[in-house]
Amino acid sequence: MDWKRYEDPMAFSEQIESLLYKGEDRNSLFLGILSQIRNGRYEEYFLGLATEGAQVLAAVMMTPPHPLQLIILNEMPELAAALARQLKKENADIPGVIGDKAAAQKFAEAWAAETGVAVELQMDEGLYRIDAVTKGLEKSPGTWRVANKRDADLLEEWYLLFEKDTGIGSSSHKEAAAKIEQFLDDKEIYVWEVRGEVVSCMKKSRPSKHGISVGFVFTPQKYRKKGYARTLVAEVTEELLLEFDFVMLYTDLKNPTSNKIYSEIGYEQIANPVHLRFK
Repeated sequence: MDWKRYEDPMAFSEQIESLLYKGEDRNSLFLGILSQIRNGRYEEYFLGLATEGAQVLAAVMMTPPHPLQLIILNEMPELAAALARQLKKENADIPGVIGDKAAAQKFAEAWAAETGVAVELQMDEGLYRIDAVTKGLEKSPGTWRVANKRDADLLEEWYLLFEKDTGIGSSSHKEAAAKIEQFLDDKEIYVWEVRGEVVSCMKKSRPSKHGISVGFVFTPQKYRKKGYARTLVAEVTEELLLEFDFVMLYTDLKNPTSNKIYSEIGYEQIANPVHLRFK
């Protein structure tokens, strides 16, 4: 296995992007974060390719403190072990790995053998795609709109609750405020409003050539079981499909409620990635 680390995200993109677009939906997270790196959204990043001759075997990307993203394009014997040895030589500080379940598990085992870390399942995920929203869905009262600066304090509070509910992070109030400010500046957040009261939210992110992802779907406890999130996601998804061929989202497979809701809207699971944490 040959290895090359890239400091220039444009040079990295030139080598890998056309290959990733062959599976644009499954590689949407990697493509989206790579686009954000190119656009200066991340000051710190780690990019590398494993190759064999002219063939690309694997691509890795990390934006600390987030986990390593791993995509295997061409499998070969002992690839995971070779990657783990190389990343250890690079002194990479890897808090975890996200990727296809089999590939992520192989790498996690190899990394544990190299470093002695313990491996813990952070989230068993479903990657869902939709091309058309189910017709005739029952609609909850209210309307959606793009969030604005007046929603900032509420959304900051909700973001912290969302992280706690999902276990995906533990931002400080200052960090959450900065993230929400960026989301609002980019007009990425949508809210569902009932008689002037905001009751649910979601956001779009990481557009690629033909698709876009949605996430941060959150309804506070007191507003749940009223169908607000389902209606919001369905209506915003339908709006996004006017511009994109498909929409993607990630779910926690341990949450049957959200998976059922997304299936009712018309989302279909196409992959089973995992987030493994190293301790």
